[in-house]
Amino acid sequence: MYGDIRKQLLLGVFALAGTVAIAGASPALAADLGGDCCADLEERIAELEATTARKGNRKVSLEIYGQVNESILFWDDGEESNAYVVTNDNSRSRIGFRGKAKINSDLEAGYRIEIGIRTANSKRFTQLNDEGDDTASDVGLDLRDSHWFLKSKTFGTASVGLQGEATDAITESNLTQTKDFSKYSDVEDTGLGLILRSSANGQLAASTGAGFSTLTYRRLIGDAGDQPGEGDRRHNLVKYETPTWNGFTASTSWGEDDVWDIALRYAGEFKDFNVAAGIGYGKQRDGADTNTSCNATIAGDQQCDQFGGSLSVLHTPTGLFINAAAGIKTDDLLNETVRFAGQNADDEQEFWSLQAGIEKKFVELGKTTIYGEYYDYEGGANARRVVTGADPINPFANAAGIWSTNVEVYGFGIAQGLDKAATVLYLSYRHVEADLKLKEITANTATGVADGGIVDSPLEDLDLVQAGAIIKF
Repeated sequence: MYGDIRKQLLLGVFALAGTVAIAGASPALAADLGGDCCADLEERIAELEATTARKGNRKVSLEIYGQVNESILFWDDGEESNAYVVTNDNSRSRIGFRGKAKINSDLEAGYRIEIGIRTANSKRFTQLNDEGDDTASDVGLDLRDSHWFLKSKTFGTASVGLQGEATDAITESNLTQTKDFSKYSDVEDTGLGLILRSSANGQLAASTGAGFSTLTYRRLIGDAGDQPGEGDRRHNLVKYETPTWNGFTASTSWGEDDVWDIALRYAGEFKDFNVAAGIGYGKQRDGADTNTSCNATIAGDQQCDQFGGSLSVLHTPTGLFINAAAGIKTDDLLNETVRFAGQNADDEQEFWSLQAGIEKKFVELGKTTIYGEYYDYEGGANARRVVTGADPINPFANAAGIWSTNVEVYGFGIAQGLDKAATVLYLSYRHVEADLKLKEITANTATGVADGGIVDSPLEDLDLVQAGAIIKF
């Protein structure tokens, strides 16, 4: 009905304009215009309507947004090198729908649905699988958000559904373009799904037990590659966020299965400096939901506590910037597991990272970013992984447990923004060094108590070069 009214109004306006013009024209010209003008106009209106996004009602707005982030990733693991085309999981391709409706002068309701898209997975591909599609969720489509919210200017925002936790991205504060292609505190997204290779014999890790056929670099970081202190976005949640006060915003969330956290963020300016920062605390209590990076499980129960935070500072006149992050996680059940009972194993994971450089509009195309970065992770024992005696990275004849891990990364890169195309071109390099200490499982095979020796498993270094572009719409 609305379309018919609009069409009639447009036809009326054009008919009126045509009448005025025809009044001063010759009779022959008037006759020529009379037959086809309205038919042409109706055809044009139909074309415009066919290219317009439609929605179910006029009360709630609809915005479609998204991005495409594809790249070429070259890797060298010391024995083999290759290059794959992958979706950059630092900020993967996606499409989303969001909208809101005003209820009164203080209150509004809204929603968000966002779908992630991967053609190939930059954090899960391996030497044996160039797409990283070992499971159905590794490539293709995955649901990132599906929630509704009520927002009050006075009391804040409450939301329910699938969404990021309060501490999601708490260790990723970043005011520069690098957030979309080279996250300084989440290094697993760039090639760390590659399988560990022994520097002693040049062979790939063959078996890790627990249903996994290979042990990868990312599994040395909190078992799942998640940084200590960093929140997640894979849970169904109830979340609350306060109104912003002097640049500060607090939030808290609770979700399935017994995950809760609290965070405080700041965004503001101090003279010539732009600042973004965040700090948060989170707790995981029930292992029935496997979306966790706890390293110990007892009868399906997991218990982890973590702190994390980050800071990003940009000096506006010069473009100089620094990003910094750190986090720590404690596995409360690690030394209660059968494997490490009485062993006094290290139950903590911790990391810190820095990224610094310059981001400035040197050319009219857009901002240029030049940067360097460093990342360091120290992990304790892992009760979720067993390396079999036949594995090339295991120097023991018997099975071994993971006693400790370390991952060190340094790199640099450059990016060029193209403002008129909402696009950023990027090129980055990273060098990865990993340490793995294994403890032999010998004496009590019935219970699996690890009471043998502890040795270093020598691993090859990893070099990664990524080049690509992200375009937003």
